[in-house]
Amino acid sequence: MSAADMKAADPPVSVPRAPEGAESRPPKSVTRKPRKAGALLPYLLIAPAFIAIAAVFVWPFIKTVIMSFQDVGRRELWSGSAAPWVGFDQFTDILGDGEFWDVVWRTIIFMVVCVAVTMAGGLGLSMIMQRMSTWVRLLLTAALVAAWSMPLLVATSIFRWFADSDYGVLNMVLTKYLGIDAQGHNWFLDPKQGFVIIGAVVVWGAIPFVSVTLYAALTQVPKELEEAASLDGASVPGIFRYVTWPVIKPVFQMVATLSVLWDFNVFGQIFLMRGNKPEPEYSVLGIYSFEKAFESNSFSQGAAISLITVLLLSGVAVYYLRQLLKIGEVE
Repeated sequence: MSAADMKAADPPVSVPRAPEGAESRPPKSVTRKPRKAGALLPYLLIAPAFIAIAAVFVWPFIKTVIMSFQDVGRRELWSGSAAPWVGFDQFTDILGDGEFWDVVWRTIIFMVVCVAVTMAGGLGLSMIMQRMSTWVRLLLTAALVAAWSMPLLVATSIFRWFADSDYGVLNMVLTKYLGIDAQGHNWFLDPKQGFVIIGAVVVWGAIPFVSVTLYAALTQVPKELEEAASLDGASVPGIFRYVTWPVIKPVFQMVATLSVLWDFNVFGQIFLMRGNKPEPEYSVLGIYSFEKAFESNSFSQGAAISLITVLLLSGVAVYYLRQLLKIGEVE
């Protein structure tokens, strides 16, 4: 039996009649409705934000790229005259300079140590907060937010006084309570010891954000799963590894990625701790770029170093966006 035969066998369908007197109306043609003026309102509202972002980030980035292929000196900068194009000469000179690679490795080591200490300290503090009473946790959270909101200039001034060779608390505690003769010791004569003090400033400023964020992630761990694992005989490290860590892992990775970006671009802590004129032993990429641009008056080399820094961090930025896509923050 064909489909036409089956259709013919169906019972007749009654067609409603139009009321008498009603005129037959032609079928309406499907036409696209004109876009209402209100449909453009969202784009108009976000337009100022796009313009501000373009003015603050996009245009300076384009200028940096252009300058890195020119030879911009003080005369071209102040007079506005056209700078000569030099192609890749700035990049060739920088990448062939051994001092640049010393600065890169120093920046990477400093970043890795700071991120590791920050994440370990933040995770430990967030787990301690989970076991505190409500009032103690609120007081600690308020203290963390206060430390986080402290201006960088104030924080560096406190740590400079803390590590002062003559009046510093650190030398006094080591000498008076631990029996170590540290009176008059200058922590910044040795760059390794100096970076410990500077790293303390960086970690101290980053731990509040990390600990509060990870504590929020820890609150999402189902208690019944932890209790069930405990009843099954799982140890505390086992519960953390197989129950807690899978839940907080996406947030931990995102915070760690942000810490990498922040600590790789550290500038103010070193600049202020060394009295606005860091020694070459304390030079990281941000300081190195600043010195090339504004102390050596080689603005194009400073721009080229900044562009290389952006390229070095582009992989980290891609990884961060990938994490956002995985957890559904962006589409």
